[in-house]
Amino acid sequence: MTAMEPIPLVRASLGQQELAAVAEVFASGWPAGQGPRGKALEAQLVKRYGAGDAVAMCNAGAALHVSLLALGVKPGDEVIVADYGFPAPAHAVRYLDAVPVCADVRADTGTVDPQAVADLITARTVGIIAVDTVGIPADYVELQAIADRHGLFVVEDAACAVGATYQGREAGSLAEVGVLSFHGRKGATSGEGGALLAADPKIGADARLRSSFGIGSIFDMGKVVGLPIPEFTRIGHNYKLSDIAAAILQVQLERIDELLARRDAVAVQYSELLADEELLTVPYVPDDRTHAWQTYMVKLDPRVDRAAVATELRAQGIGCGHGTFATHIQPVFESKHTCPVSAELVQRHLAIPMHAELDADQVERVVDALRTAVRTHAAPTPSPGGAA
Repeated sequence: MTAMEPIPLVRASLGQQELAAVAEVFASGWPAGQGPRGKALEAQLVKRYGAGDAVAMCNAGAALHVSLLALGVKPGDEVIVADYGFPAPAHAVRYLDAVPVCADVRADTGTVDPQAVADLITARTVGIIAVDTVGIPADYVELQAIADRHGLFVVEDAACAVGATYQGREAGSLAEVGVLSFHGRKGATSGEGGALLAADPKIGADARLRSSFGIGSIFDMGKVVGLPIPEFTRIGHNYKLSDIAAAILQVQLERIDELLARRDAVAVQYSELLADEELLTVPYVPDDRTHAWQTYMVKLDPRVDRAAVATELRAQGIGCGHGTFATHIQPVFESKHTCPVSAELVQRHLAIPMHAELDADQVERVVDALRTAVRTHAAPTPSPGGAA
């Protein structure tokens, strides 16, 4: 490896097994959605997650939208959403002319704070969308207890958390509805893609119709003797996942334990090498859960100039990013609620390379460059007398 060979922030782990699966779909003559590979993927998801039903979709945002439709969210309803993370939950709520109410997060994990959720419940609140922030599950025992007391639904946005666990249960199966993402930076990927997991098969059946313009599978209808004519039973959307993507995901889900173990090894190495660095904090994972490591974010000391650190890393070919988002400060949502913990985390987190293709030497190079950069771009600590 040359000194300046790029180390990307993210990289998908796709290879010959996935190519062979795609070739089979090409040969089958049915590359579109809701075909045999899509149905096989849904069956695989039901088995893995112990779900009542699973619906493969084009992305996790679509799955969030359809989940809220299936749960009966109406215009004007309030849905409490975790503030810290990609703001797809707030978007999904707004699609229905409902009101996303942003709840602050824990300072240590970045996952939604159950007490913050409880404090925001009003007579208009109908549900909660928790987020498994960049791969670490939220506090579902506490969240479900709050929901049960107030008659609310809980949706688990497990978009980043395929392979993570909470109290021995798999992320995606921790609420009545779970949403997965198979975007290119996730632990299992088809480039784009998502799925809805429902404990109640009725929710799954409703979501499947809504994701396909309100009609059933055209592939299935084509196998019926005669000429069945579809009837549009409700307004729906074109959120289907192609059989090409489904075939890739069947392979990826079989490989998830292997790929997650490689991410775990990278995370362990980062945390060990950076444990003594006073100018940053490594991620915290409570004992009752495991992390999927979609992203590895360090929290920089307030004295560190994050933009300067990022500039220096990228100049050396090392990918990095701001981490994730604080929804309540995004102009499109105009939130009246402040989330001070989330607002601080979004200013201090820095994402460094994390994927299953990193080797130990690359991790060491990232750590060396990061350590030098944070020390170079940290303001001096003022002396007790006030002089620098």
